[in-house]
Amino acid sequence: MSSPKPKPIQERNGVGKKCVGSVLSRAMTSNSEWPDKDEFLDVIYWSRQVLGIVLGMVWGFIPLKGFIGLFLFCLINAALVYFYASSFQGVDEEEFGGMWELTKEGFVTSFAGFLVMWIILYSGLHYD
Repeated sequence: MSSPKPKPIQERNGVGKKCVGSVLSRAMTSNSEWPDKDEFLDVIYWSRQVLGIVLGMVWGFIPLKGFIGLFLFCLINAALVYFYASSFQGVDEEEFGGMWELTKEGFVTSFAGFLVMWIILYSGLHYD
């Protein structure tokens, strides 16, 4: 007789597709309930990472350079997170330590991803 097949790591750790799907569906649904504050902060963090990469690619493809590019990134990044949290999700920012805490969640790592993409694409496409 053979031994039972081991469960996948996700099932052993209690994390499955249902959990991830639940978080994604709440992230894309307006005024969702967030009983676990860390899940909402994770959504903010990872959304910021994607936004940083996308904006870095856009800035790299169009020949945007200098302070204007940095300023626009900071403005767009902070504004989108603020409007997502306050208007789309309608969360009580005081539960998360104020809007400043939500606005700075994952900003530095997003900025790093943005800079890497912007520099690589700009240098590869527009450097003479």
